[in-house]
Amino acid sequence: MIKTRITEMFGVETPLVMGGMTGVGYAPLVAAVANAGALGFITAHHSTSAEELYAEINRCRDLTDKPFGVNLTLLPSLNPLPYDEYRHAIIESGIKIVETAGRAPVDHLPAFKEAGVKVIHKCTSVRHSVSAVKHGVDVISIDGFECAGHPGEDDVGLVVLLPATVDAVAPVPVIASGGMADGRSLAAALALGADGVNMGTRFMATKECAIHENVKKKIVENTERDTVLTNRTLRNTSRVARNAVSEEVVRIQQDPTKTIDDVRHLVAGVRGRTNVMGKGDTDDGIWTVGQAQGLIHDIPTVAEMVKNVMRQAEEVLEKSARRVSVAA
Repeated sequence: MIKTRITEMFGVETPLVMGGMTGVGYAPLVAAVANAGALGFITAHHSTSAEELYAEINRCRDLTDKPFGVNLTLLPSLNPLPYDEYRHAIIESGIKIVETAGRAPVDHLPAFKEAGVKVIHKCTSVRHSVSAVKHGVDVISIDGFECAGHPGEDDVGLVVLLPATVDAVAPVPVIASGGMADGRSLAAALALGADGVNMGTRFMATKECAIHENVKKKIVENTERDTVLTNRTLRNTSRVARNAVSEEVVRIQQDPTKTIDDVRHLVAGVRGRTNVMGKGDTDDGIWTVGQAQGLIHDIPTVAEMVKNVMRQAEEVLEKSARRVSVAA
């Protein structure tokens, strides 16, 4: 058994986390993650109101009696999101774990603190992690350049970024995010000072994930080279799957004078959710995936995946302890 400050703080059986993901973080998958002993997050912005989010939380509670949380991603959006309503629903529903991302959640922290809610804040740099800790977040989830979605603008890989963050924010616990996909990932992250790992792409390729089977098969088929970075010239970089649409976006954005309006029809989230995640046309929309897909070779149940990751991590740690001898 691997126990860390993350398992102790949140009352979960393993130090595995499935952070909030657009088009993925719905109640059935989050409940499956919780029932497998990991920590999952409902994605708040799937809901259009506090009432919808409250209903999704209750739907998850009908499927599990184990801990889970809600994600609030505080990033620029083509359509404004009702963040204050989300916060109210989270607190009123009794949720005690929130994952935030994007800008620091300074306007939400006082209410969360008063309600006894623990806040994990996802960052992409050491400096932003230090700032978030000063504002009062409880845990840092640090995203390396390998991650799906928004890797920031510094292009620092997790093998450097993780220990640098651990050193900078100690004694606050740190979760490793970006490139995490198996037990070796977990063992390595623990060795670098993390108390847990966040896996996004790995949880997408599971039977309970409610995305089209073609997307899951594409993740298995793809290698670590099959992602591209969009919106670099807008300083809102996103790592997404390499396909016809994302390569067209990159081509357009080679011209630094182009704005979001020049690619809006291509990058709109509704297109990816409808055509890719819904209909299974993996070439007809932007969809988020990380370089960790190069380590994913099957589509198990969530319970099988969590069990396999934990078993492999324990084996790696035991073999490493036997293989390496330290001279007195």
